[in-house]
Amino acid sequence: MIQNRELTMDDYLSMLRRRAKVILIPAVIFTVLGFLAFLVADRKFAKYTSTSLVLIESQKVPESMVQPVVSDDLQTRIGMLRAKATSDSEMRPMLKGLFPNRTDQQIDGILDDMRGQPNLVGAPFSDLSQITGSTLKKKPGQSQSPGFAVSYTSSDRNDAQRICEALTSKIVDKNLEFIQENAKGTVEVLKQGLVDAKAKLDDVGGKLADFKNAHLGQLPSDQDNNLKILQGLNQQDDRNTQNLNLAEQDKSFNQQALAQQLAAWKSTQSSTNPQTLQKQLSDLQAQLIDLQSRYTDDHPDVIKAKANVAEVKRKLAEINRASEDTSDASNEKASAMEPPEIRQLRQQLQHDESAIAEATRERKRLQPLIAQYQRHLNLSPGLEETYSQLKNDYDSANKNYQDLLAKKSTADLTSNMTNQAQGERMREIQPASLPDSPSFPVWWMFAAGGLVAGLALGVGVALAKELRDQSIRTEADAEAALELPLLAAVPWVGVMAAEAGNNKLKFWNRNKSPDEKNETVGV
Repeated sequence: MIQNRELTMDDYLSMLRRRAKVILIPAVIFTVLGFLAFLVADRKFAKYTSTSLVLIESQKVPESMVQPVVSDDLQTRIGMLRAKATSDSEMRPMLKGLFPNRTDQQIDGILDDMRGQPNLVGAPFSDLSQITGSTLKKKPGQSQSPGFAVSYTSSDRNDAQRICEALTSKIVDKNLEFIQENAKGTVEVLKQGLVDAKAKLDDVGGKLADFKNAHLGQLPSDQDNNLKILQGLNQQDDRNTQNLNLAEQDKSFNQQALAQQLAAWKSTQSSTNPQTLQKQLSDLQAQLIDLQSRYTDDHPDVIKAKANVAEVKRKLAEINRASEDTSDASNEKASAMEPPEIRQLRQQLQHDESAIAEATRERKRLQPLIAQYQRHLNLSPGLEETYSQLKNDYDSANKNYQDLLAKKSTADLTSNMTNQAQGERMREIQPASLPDSPSFPVWWMFAAGGLVAGLALGVGVALAKELRDQSIRTEADAEAALELPLLAAVPWVGVMAAEAGNNKLKFWNRNKSPDEKNETVGV
């Protein structure tokens, strides 16, 4: 009748009470069978698992000072270490040392069994407390201690322990070799990289130096300096031009003044000139002769004329004696006889000529320099692209070289730290255990399996019986079967009803089984 209407929780409980024996009996039987299977498996197929714990200790030098050698994912590294440790070249010699009496086929079997165990190397844990339930004592600021477990399962407990210990030792050794090889390989790579970077830096630096030497003073970086120098040279040229013009003006003025002074001085010196005195003497002698022809020698005019003639002769005699003393110093004496004003004007003219010559030389010196720096300024824009490219190449090569140099120094420190056992390392903190009890079979797993199988079988049989049962037990069954409303119910009064304790009215189908004892009549 459970197919004809919607069931309630009371219906399910009623079915469970009715079919309790059908469900419980298979569950008990299968549980006992599971335990018996455990006893058989424990005698013939027992497996023992030995486990060791490996702790990964971080490097003792702070990472801010020295970068760690390995920074890959721990799970990936553990997988790589497992593959290396279980390889023929690594594990076979160790197994032959542990089991010298075993054949190659038996060693191959151990290797195949080792590689086939999924839990040979467990997943890494972030802290030891996750598997031990306790926490290692840490210093303030110390990070957690990751690690992993190594397990090996064998039919012999001693073999399991020995192989687990050998595998753990091999993994620890392979990790140390891996770190040392990484450190050494990093140093070698960086060393070769430094050689290549230095060669490139020298090459680019040589090209840049050649370019600078070929275009000295014409580079874009020299443009501001060239502009300042050109401005300074132009200012010097302007001042020199002004000085030259002023010196030429002074020279012209002094030449005119000297000419005027010489003319005035020569006019005053005409009386002492020999030619003038000679002419004057001739005139006086002619005048004296004329006077003597008219007067006597005692005449005052004759006496005065004779005195003048004598005076002129005396002057001529003095001049002749002075000229005979030295002919070479005549010009100097004549010059020395010049007035101070004329001598000062001559010195000023010499100074003006020196200033003009100096200004002219300075102008000849400045003009090529101005033209040179002007050419530099004109050439700078055309050289800028090539120079910038070379400069960028040099800066890039130098930066790459400095970066590699810093990395090489860090790699050397890391390599030294690794060789001195100051870097990251793996340490076995729990040796491989000697198992006291087998890891397979486990009695409660067999018992639980039998219980689950028995319950599944009992529930299946009970459900099948309920689906085949057409009995009417409740008012709801009667209404669903007859499709009529229930008007009244007469309870069954009898030994079976009293023992069941059921006060509800139950209707039975016409086709009820003859052995059904819980029958009621419904109207």
